[in-house]
Amino acid sequence: MKTLKKRRRVQIIMVSIVTLVLATGLIGWALQDGINYFRSPSAVIAEPPLASEVFRIGGLVEEGSLVKGQGMAITFSVTDGGATVPVTYSGVLPDLFEENQGMIGTGSYVDGVFVATEILAKHDETYMPKEVVDALKEQGVYVEPES
Repeated sequence: MKTLKKRRRVQIIMVSIVTLVLATGLIGWALQDGINYFRSPSAVIAEPPLASEVFRIGGLVEEGSLVKGQGMAITFSVTDGGATVPVTYSGVLPDLFEENQGMIGTGSYVDGVFVATEILAKHDETYMPKEVVDALKEQGVYVEPES
């Protein structure tokens, strides 16, 4: 009688472990397309990602680099003070997007150009995304805003 209870417990534990491992694997597989890593322009230049990899890049829009092409095509450069990456985007830019302001773009790095699918800009004159602030601090070009 005792061995039957013991065997049943072992079976339940084994089924629970297999279910847990399977659920963890399925969750990881489902989220793999939704995870976008942040990189600064210096990190992109130092270790260029694969063209198929989708990631976020952030920094300051370089002054004098914003060029509006035909239709909704826009090109500009993003910098963190240490490196500059050219960016192309086809779409409507956020209202607050301008030169010398913080931005984050989502897209991929193809042939030396970041092809953005989404552009986010600051939402007021003092806000800058944490990742961009950290990248600018690493380069030594971040200046604390005055309160």
